[in-house]
Amino acid sequence: MSELHKFIFDGLPVRGQLVRLTDAWQEVLRRRAANTQTGAYPPPVAEMLGEMTAAAVLMQSNIKFDGALIMQIFGDGPVKVAVAEVQPDMRLRATASVIGAVPPGMRLPDMVNAHGQGRCAITLDPKNRQEGQQPYQGVVPLADEGGAPLMDLAAVVEHYMRQSEQLDTTLVLAADEQVAAGLLIQRLPVQGQDNLSQSSVAREDESGEVAEDDYQRIAILARSLKREELLGLDADTILRRLFWEENLMRFEPRVGERAPRFACSCSRERVAAMLKGLGQEEAESIVAEQGRIEVSCDFCGQQERFDAVDVGRLFTPPEQQSPQPGSVQ
Repeated sequence: MSELHKFIFDGLPVRGQLVRLTDAWQEVLRRRAANTQTGAYPPPVAEMLGEMTAAAVLMQSNIKFDGALIMQIFGDGPVKVAVAEVQPDMRLRATASVIGAVPPGMRLPDMVNAHGQGRCAITLDPKNRQEGQQPYQGVVPLADEGGAPLMDLAAVVEHYMRQSEQLDTTLVLAADEQVAAGLLIQRLPVQGQDNLSQSSVAREDESGEVAEDDYQRIAILARSLKREELLGLDADTILRRLFWEENLMRFEPRVGERAPRFACSCSRERVAAMLKGLGQEEAESIVAEQGRIEVSCDFCGQQERFDAVDVGRLFTPPEQQSPQPGSVQ
C-alpha cells in the first residue's frame, strides 16, 4: 500500500518527508496501458511522471491549503505536457501527452526541453474559490540560473522551491512500473511563522551559519540514497540507514485509508449522462456505424464502452428494463 511519512530533526530547523506510491501509482499506469488508443507510456515518460507524482504528494502534504496542488511540465519535445494533481486528502491522478517518439534512456531535457522553452508550473487551486479569485501559480524554466538545462525532475523541483518559495530543498526521486517514491529534506528558518520556533525542537540561539551546516549535512546524507534503495527498501529501513546518527522525530504516517490514493473524477455514470445528452438517435447511429461507443477520459485514460444493449438500456425507462445477468431479484 502507498504511504507517506513526515519527520523532523530534533533541535534543528530541518524537516523531511518520505513517500512511497505503490497501488496508487500502479493504477495510473494500468489505466494508461489499458487504453487501446494510446497504449502504455514509454518507460522514460512513465519514470518522469512517477517522479512528478511523488514530488506533488510531498509538496501538497507540506502546505496548509484546502485545495488541489497541480504540478505541470510544459514541454517543447516529444512530451507536450505532463500533469500530476494531488488533493488535500491525498487523492491523486497524473497524465502525460506524448506527441513524438521517446526511445529508451531519453533524458528529461530531450523529452520536455528540446529547444529551451520547457517550463514547470505549480498551481494551488482553492477548493472553495471565491468569485474573481485566481489560483496561485508559480512558473520557472527548466534551466538553472546560468541557463544550463536541468537534467532531472528533482533538480527542477529544487530550482522551483529556491526561486518561487525561497526554501532550500533537497529532493531524491525515483519511479518504475511498481513504485513511485521520493525523499524531501527542507531547511526551515530559525525564526518566523512557518518554522520550528513554535515547537520544542527549535533552538532560538542557533546562528544562521550553524543552521546552514546542519541542513547541508543532512542534505548530503539524503543525496547518498540510491535509486534502487528508494524503490526497493521500506520507509523504516531507509530512514534508519540514512539518519541513524540524527535525533529523528517521526509523526504518525499516512497509511491505509489516509494514504495517498488514486482517484479520477471520470466515471461510467458521467459518460452515460453525456450519451443521454446526445440523444437516442445520435447514440444509436454511432453504434450502427462503429459497433459500439468508446469514450476515453482525457486525464487518466480510462475507457468506457457502450454496445447496442448498453445504449438501449440508457434510453429505456427503469421499469421497462429486463434484469441484467447476475442481478438479484
